[in-house]
Order: sequence, then C-alpha cells, then structure tokens
Amino acid sequence: MTDAPIPGPIDPPARLLMGPGPISAYPSVLRAMSAPLVGQYDPFMTTTMLETQQLYRGVWATSNEATLLVDGTSRAGIEAALVSLIRPGDRVLVPIFGRFGHLLAEIAERAMAEVHTIETEWGQVFPPSVIEEAIVRVRPSLLALVHGDTSTTMMQPLDEIGAVCARHGVLFYTDATASLGGNEFETDAWGLDAATAGLQKCLGGPSGSAPITLSSRAVEILQSRKKIEAGIREPGDPSAPDAVRSNYFDLGMILDYWGPRRLNHHTEATSMLYGARECARVMLLEGRSAVIARHELAGRAMLEGLRALGLAVFGDVAHKMNNVVAVEIPDAVPGDVARAALLEDFGIEIGTSFGPLHGRVWRIGTMGYNARKDAVLTTLAALEAVLMRHGVAVPAGGGVEAATAVYAGAV
Repeated sequence: MTDAPIPGPIDPPARLLMGPGPISAYPSVLRAMSAPLVGQYDPFMTTTMLETQQLYRGVWATSNEATLLVDGTSRAGIEAALVSLIRPGDRVLVPIFGRFGHLLAEIAERAMAEVHTIETEWGQVFPPSVIEEAIVRVRPSLLALVHGDTSTTMMQPLDEIGAVCARHGVLFYTDATASLGGNEFETDAWGLDAATAGLQKCLGGPSGSAPITLSSRAVEILQSRKKIEAGIREPGDPSAPDAVRSNYFDLGMILDYWGPRRLNHHTEATSMLYGARECARVMLLEGRSAVIARHELAGRAMLEGLRALGLAVFGDVAHKMNNVVAVEIPDAVPGDVARAALLEDFGIEIGTSFGPLHGRVWRIGTMGYNARKDAVLTTLAALEAVLMRHGVAVPAGGGVEAATAVYAGAV
C-alpha cells in the first residue's frame, strides 16, 4: 500500500503535432475509439472486421484477400511480416538509406536470417539497378525495403523493384509505415508480396494497430509453416517442423483468426479496430487520390515556407516524402531549445532525427489530419518567431507568405 495521492483523470495539453509522427488524430477516429466494446465473437465484431479488411484493400490498392490488422504498433506489423516469412537461414537483402533500414536488418537477424545489406548516404535513395545488382550477387529469398524513412524524410521509389524481384524469384516486402496514405502506393501494380504500416502518420490515427497486406505467394509460405497451438488444435491441423518462432506474430494463425475459422489466437483490440476502421473510412470517403494530393500540397507549402525563412532543406528533395521535410538547424540556434520553445509557447511539436542527423536537422510533418492549410501556416508563423528570438534574420511573414502562395496557386 502507498499513501501517494490518486492522480486525476487524463487531461492532455492542447498540442499541434507537426513532427514526423505521431500526429494529431482525426476527430472522428477518436470518437470511433470511444464506442462501446462488444465481445470478440459478437456478430457486430466479426462484421466490423470484415468491413475493415475491405476498407484496407482500398487503402493499399490491392485485391489481396489477406489484408488485415496486426494488434500492436507499426513495428508489430514489421516483425510479424518478417518473422513469419523468413525461415532460419534464409538470405535476406536489406538496402539501408536511414534508421529504419537498420531496423529491418535487425529484425531479420533476430528471425535467424542470413542478412546482407547495402547502404547509401542518408538523404539519398537507391537506383533500381543498384538493388538488382545486389539481388544478383546475394541471391536472397526476400528483399526487405523501407518505402519512406522518416529519419531522413526520403522515399525509395518502388515502382520498378517488384519487376526486379519477380525476375529473380525474390519475395518483396516493404515497410510503408511513414508513407501509406500520403504518397502514391500501389501494392498490386508494384508487385509487392507483403507490406505493413501504422496509423500514426498519414492515416491520421493513434499508434497501436498495424495494417498489413499479403499476396497469395506470401500466404503460401505462411501456410507451409503453419502450426496451431496445442490448446486450440483440432484433428488434421498442420504442425510444420519449421513453424514461425513467434506465437503472437505468427501470421498463419492470425489469418485464421481473421478468416472464416475465427481461430482464438488472441483477443482483438476492439477500440483500436474501431479506430483503424475509421482511418481507412475517412481516407476512402475523401478519396484516396484526393488525400494523397492534399498531402502533396501541404508538404509543398511547408517546404516553400521553410525555404522562405532561409532554412536549407536536407537531402535529395526530388525523393522527399510528401508528408515530412527535414531542414538544417541554423548554426546560431540551439535546436532542442528552439523545439522546446515551440512546444511550451505555441503548443506545436516538431522533431529532430537520429544517428548522424540528431541535433543537425528539424523534421516537420504535414500528415493526416494536420495536412491542412491552417496547420501549415500556424507552424511557420511560430517557427519564424522562435528563429527571430535567437537572432536569425528572417523576412517578416516570409514563410507564411510563401506557403500561402503555394495554396493560392493550387486553387
């Protein structure tokens, strides 16, 4: 027992989350998550799961039947995909152009793969020819590639990679956590076998649910590794000798949970299911292409506004994601102090980065609910005030004017 006082109810401060994620959720997503719970086999629950699967086929631009959610953050989706698709000893190729390529390599290593990596300078991406050369040399069974890496804000083009993988018989997985919903993404057209994401970026929800889609080829691998746990196994159920080394992240059993069998693998995170369903519904209601265009416009307005404030943009802008930009922190400005001032004085959060970019850049996002004009202009005006406070000569109203011009031009 303790005499410590019982804290009051949760009462977060007002924040405008303009960093690389998480972001401010759509209000309707928060409302959906407050809906009453039902049992995991209630007809309403199973109907909601089916609706969610269909909605995410639209989000992913796929006809994959195996389109569902993994309960957990975006990293849970990544781990489920890799641990389920990689057999111990498989060769896996991971091209690394930022922090999250290193993450894919680590998870693949933990799945007991023989991991091979290629790297390029942070701020750049890989030409398809470089990836193909590595595939020919390594002869992997799986290519694991980040689509948009928020650590650098770069987006790796994928449109030619699927054909490369098909030519060489390589399974193609991508982590689309930071990109899905705000950038072009074509699962079927690009020949992807597996892709995972999260809600907390362009999809406009909270972290805690990981959308995933799997091709029929990927599902065949899962079926070949299937092992049903003893407590729920029925006569005739398979028990593969090289079963997936994780129970929770075993996509074979998770597919049975979402499928007609409704295997009791876990108890669905009901409120997260509601939120994930609403994220997809909001996107498709506005129109998939319209949402991507909104992200492109907001990102371009933020980019030009930051340039007008005299800030240098990091990396190859031609390959920047729509939804986040990195700018070099001026020499005279203590980066973390300035970020703290934005948060404390204006209620606006932006981010720094990791590794070689930590303390060198600010990352500013325009995604999901915050990919809108007022959020862009408010952030630029507040950043201008903070820069001036630290003695940086910036044109008065220059950032807001430049962003406004981008919006006016779009109209």
